[in-house]
Order: sequence, then C-alpha cells, then structure tokens
Amino acid sequence: MATIDTLPPLREVIRTHDLQARKSMGQNFLLDLNLTAKIARQAGDLTSCDVLEIGPGPGGLTRGLLSEGARHVLAIEKDARCLPALAEIAAAYPGKVTVLEGDALRIDPLAHLTPPIRVAANLPYNVGTELLVRWLTPQHWPPFWQSLTLMFQREVAERIVAQPGSKAYGRLAILAQWRADARIVLQLPPEAFTPPPKVSSSVVHLAALPEPRYPADAAVLSRVVAAAFNQRRKMLRAALKGIAPDIEDRLLAAGLKPTDRAEQVPLEGFCALARRIAQT
Repeated sequence: MATIDTLPPLREVIRTHDLQARKSMGQNFLLDLNLTAKIARQAGDLTSCDVLEIGPGPGGLTRGLLSEGARHVLAIEKDARCLPALAEIAAAYPGKVTVLEGDALRIDPLAHLTPPIRVAANLPYNVGTELLVRWLTPQHWPPFWQSLTLMFQREVAERIVAQPGSKAYGRLAILAQWRADARIVLQLPPEAFTPPPKVSSSVVHLAALPEPRYPADAAVLSRVVAAAFNQRRKMLRAALKGIAPDIEDRLLAAGLKPTDRAEQVPLEGFCALARRIAQT
C-alpha cells in the first residue's frame, strides 16, 4: 500500500504502541492512509485553515489532514495510549500539530485554534451525536467553524440529511439543515475499520450558512421540534398541546395542519410555527 508521508504504516504504529481499539471508548481505527487522505480532501482546501480533530487514535486522519496541507491540526485524544504515536506525527510535522489529552466534551478548543477553522473527525460512536448537536447549537451564529466533516454510523448520517416524510427525519435533520448545508460525501463498509464494527459508516460534510435558512428563535425552535418528535406518532395538536393553550390556532397561522404529524412538517414549517409561538 502506498504511503502519504515518511512515517510508518498504521498497522506498524499500532503494533509498536500496542494500540488495540477499545469498544468502551467507541474506537474503530481506519488503517488505510489513502482512505484517510480521501476523507481529509472532503473537508476542502485546508491550506489556510486550522483543523480541529476529535479522537485521532493512532493518527490516520491526522496524517491525512497534514498531507492535504492543513495549516495546523489540533487533535484532542482521551486515550493516553495513543499519545506517543501522535507525538511522533507532531515531530514529523514541526509546528503543525497540537495534541491535547482529555475529553472533547469538556475541553474548550478555541484557545488553541486560529480562524478560519474547520472540523474533521472520525468521531467515536459514543460521543458523535452529542458533539454534533453542540456544534450546531452555539449561543451565537455563525459558529467558530466553517465546516464539519465527520464520520458517523450510517444510520446517524442518514438522520442528518433526512427529508420530510422519511422515518429518519427528525430533530437532528432540523438542527443540521436549519443552519448548514449537509450532505453525505463518502460511504464506508465495516471492513474498512479495525476491528470491523457491526454497522456501515458514512462521512457527512456540513457547511455553515452565514445565517439560519429561515428566521426563528433558536430556543423556541428547539423546544417545538423536541416536543413534536418526542411524540412523533401523535398529531401536532396533541404532541404540542403543552407548548401553548391555543396551539391549533398557532399551527393554522403558521400554515400547518393540526392533524399532521411531525415527520410531515418541512423545516420552513417548523420555523414558521416557532415564530408564531414566540409571539405573545
């Protein structure tokens, strides 16, 4: 297999540092450096960007990002076993890699990053959705990131890009598509990973919009969408009755049928309803 830099192949790195993937940490390693470089390319032109990477493991994607010209990579890794391997990458790319040990859910990366910033990661399965929701729901918009290029279980990826009327359509689709352009850019079979997971994976690219696609108060929209999809089998008038006493009137004013269900309502309809509910 061709290599993308002068460092050893990833199988050798894993052997040298005894880095067997741990299920408890949601780890599944990509060992094909040509594939990690391909994923890095999906993040776009990185030459003028800092890149935030979560869960680099033995550093396959880290090396892909650097080989594709990333200005600087901030890698946050919880597993201390991986730090020596990541230190070798940092030594091979002087001044271009910063490695932080810790939990990405608890670390503020912004002190270590210079805009423009992109996020690229083979996210650990057990924290991927929570991180995505955090990145999509900051206090202020636009966010700190220009784009997110993230690997998820295929089922999660399909929920991010889902359209109204589908079973996958729900809160995650609304959050993602309200403020970003989201698309699946790569599909990966289980055998691409070591160890192979029981599910297929997909890489999703989300490009931040300068402002939300439709006007709405973020907190109100989030509350409405959560209530609607928490009882997705119910009609809207029943699922949302706790939101406002005159919910039927507000649904009608927003151009929605009270007898529709959440999965039938497009993003624009939820935003219109959120505006009506925000009115006193």
